This record gives sequence, structure tokens and C-alpha cells, in this order.
Amino acid sequence: MTTESPSAAAPLAVVVLAAGKGTRMKSDLHKVLHPVAGRPMVEHLLASVAELAPQRQVVVVGSGREQLEAQMAGRATIAVQEPQLGTGHAVQQAEDALAGFSGDVLILYGDVPFVTTGTMRAMLDRLHAADAPAVVVLGFEPADTLQYGRVLAHADGRIAKMVEHKDATEAERACRLCNSGLMAVKAEALFDLLGKVGNDNAQGEYYLVDIVNVANAEGGHCAVVVTGDADEVAGINSRGELAEAEARWQQRRRAQAMVDGASLVAPETVWFAWDTALGRDVTIEPNVVFGPGVTVADGATIRAFCHLEGASVGPNVEVGPYARLRPGALLEAKSKVGNFVEIKNARLGAGAKANHLSYVGDADVGAGANLGAGTITCNYDGYFKYRTVIGERAFIGSNSALIAPVRIGADAIVAAGSAVSRDVADGELRLVRAEQMVKPGWADRFHDAMKKKKAEKKAAKD
Repeated sequence: MTTESPSAAAPLAVVVLAAGKGTRMKSDLHKVLHPVAGRPMVEHLLASVAELAPQRQVVVVGSGREQLEAQMAGRATIAVQEPQLGTGHAVQQAEDALAGFSGDVLILYGDVPFVTTGTMRAMLDRLHAADAPAVVVLGFEPADTLQYGRVLAHADGRIAKMVEHKDATEAERACRLCNSGLMAVKAEALFDLLGKVGNDNAQGEYYLVDIVNVANAEGGHCAVVVTGDADEVAGINSRGELAEAEARWQQRRRAQAMVDGASLVAPETVWFAWDTALGRDVTIEPNVVFGPGVTVADGATIRAFCHLEGASVGPNVEVGPYARLRPGALLEAKSKVGNFVEIKNARLGAGAKANHLSYVGDADVGAGANLGAGTITCNYDGYFKYRTVIGERAFIGSNSALIAPVRIGADAIVAAGSAVSRDVADGELRLVRAEQMVKPGWADRFHDAMKKKKAEKKAAKD
């Protein structure tokens, strides 16, 4: 038997604030679209939100509206804050988008991407507690309180006062409970409270936190929920903070990979994407980078200095060292990709091998086939891509060029150094080379002549 959380029955709307100019990023890309683990930071946030099944999502933007509209692709309403007069003013821009909505509103920040679904749910549950607070604030206790606003709260979590750092007294700054900026409010109260917020403060702005003080002044009360993980609410405002967020995310993902049964030889050198999926008994050697869209099945080995993106690695496959798997690479059971081999939009059947210095693009390689060193599939004519099909157990000799579209039959052999532009039948040997010429003594005569000429030039110079 499961017990439903107090907030589960209430409709939910989410307001994501993303109107900051992001000047510290020094980038033409909107701040919340900068990636962590290969995924825009706002998408990390929305993935956690999605587990709560919100009825409405509103993203409040300033500059860069077109970029956010393209990223959201109809998944959220875009509201514009112009001019930007503070966080309270930003939330007010969502009023039209939430017209007629009755339920809970979560206020989040696009540059605070790692708030967990559990923390969001805890805020909503507190909003529906028996004492019915008007506003729930997410607080945290950082190692250094820096310039964060403070939450002055009683022992039972009821908030006595919210104050921004610039407006706080020294006694108030001594409080270690800080305001993350995230809030949960019932929709029917939110915009009424915002309408009563003034801008008589050091910045001359309309602070969102002041809805707590307004609610308290009207005889209501507000509550704080405290997260035990300050990293969860860390904002990302600069390239340095983006790198720090990446490092924290990677550290946790590496630890989880090992908990789940993968061996990382040098964990600190392995870089995962947000959706990397690893099976059990996978071994990952040093300096491996996973881009988005990679799955690795049980028992596979990824050797050192490999880069994988958009690839599916089957059970007991061996990749690398120094291999690159690009989108569409599919390696079936016990196949092998060796050093300095690149695979793109191609399938290697079970037990197939491309061990050395090869490019295999837009190809289908049958089970048990063997591609010799330097084999390439010539898949592009400057305008269109073409496919190469290699049959089961075929053997492609070293330094061969397979000029697509072309089909190599099962059990066929292509001799080393061949440039194959026509289909090869099953069991056939294909040898495509120019006739070798032999000129006895020619090299000796050439060397003698060149040495004499070089000596004459040196003598003339002296």
C-alpha cells in the first residue's frame, strides 16, 4: 500500500526564471542553455520537474527569447520581462500565462539546474501541511554565506523575516540559513502578494522574497524547508561556476557508475554525458569521454583515450584504445574496434573486427568479418552519402578502399591495397592493383646522379 503525498492531488504550475542577462558568461548563448554533461542546464531542471507532471510551465526571459523558444519547442509558455526590475517583477510576467489556473506554483531558476524532484516535492508537501503556510521557501546552509539573502526562522521552521544581504544588519548576516530563491506558493495567493511588494531597498528592485514579509505582515505565516545539500541549489553564473558544476556532476556520476557495477580504472579521468547507460562488469580505462546517446552493455571494455557519442556497444565488445565511435555506431556482441579506428553510422556484426587505423562509415559489416589495417569505406562523393555492405566472414585486406555503394559477399576476400568499386560475389577474391614495374639498377643510378649534382652545387657555393 502506498501513501500519496499531501500535494499529489493539487494541480501544479512551474515558473522558471531565466531573464538574467548572463553578462558574466560573456557568451552569445543564453546562460541557461550552457550545457552540463552535454545537456543544457535548464533541461536538467525540467527533467526533474517532469516527474511532478506539471499542468503548465512558464519560462520568464529577457534577452535571448528566440533561443529559449527554440529550445522549449512548445513545451513551455515564454513570458518576457522587459525592463528587468527584480525577481518579484519577473514572476509577475507569468500572470497572463497562469490566468485561470488554480493549484500550486513552484518558482525555480533556470541557472539552478540540479534541484531534485524530492526537494521540490518536499516544498509542495510543506505547502499543504496542516498549518497551511502562505509561502514555502527552500533554504540551505552553505559553508560560506557570501552575498546570499538570509532566512530568519523560528525553531519550528516558521519564517520571522526574509532579508537580502545588502539590506541586512550585521546581526541578521550572522544567520547561516540562506535563501535559495526557490519557493512554493498557491496560485490564488501568489499575484495578490506580489502586487503588494514595493521597491524601497538598496537595489530599487521588487524582490520576490518580500512576499514572505507581506504575508507575515497580513497575519499569515510562511515556512522554510531546508535542503541538506548546498550543491543542489548552487547557481551557475560564470564559466568558472559552470566548470565547477560539471566537476560536481561528474564526480557523482562516476561514483554511481561504480556502485552500479562498472569498473573505472581512473575515475577522475572518465567523463560521462547526462544519459550514458552502462551495464554490469563494464571496464572503462583512463581518459574516456562519453558524449550524449551512448549505451554500453554488460562485459564490454572501453580502453584508454576513446571518445563515444550516439553509439550502442554490445555485450563483451572491446573498444580502443584511441577509438572514436560517432552517432549511429552499433557494435554487436564480441565485436572489436581497435586503435585509431573511427565508426560512424555503421553496424559491426557479432565478432566482427576492425583492429587498426580504419574508417568505417555508413556501412553494415557482417558477423565474423575482418577489416585489415587501413581499410576505409569511401561513403561520400561530395554531394551524397552511400552505403557499404560487407558479408559475414569476409576478409578485407590492409589498405583497401571500398568505394560505396558497394557490396562485398559472404566469405569473400579483398586483397590488400585494393580499391573496390564494384560488387564482390560470395566466396570471391577481388584484387584491384596496378601492374608492378621492375627496373633493375634504376635506383642506384638515380642516387649516384643526385649525389654528384649535390656535390657540384656545394663546390660552386664554396
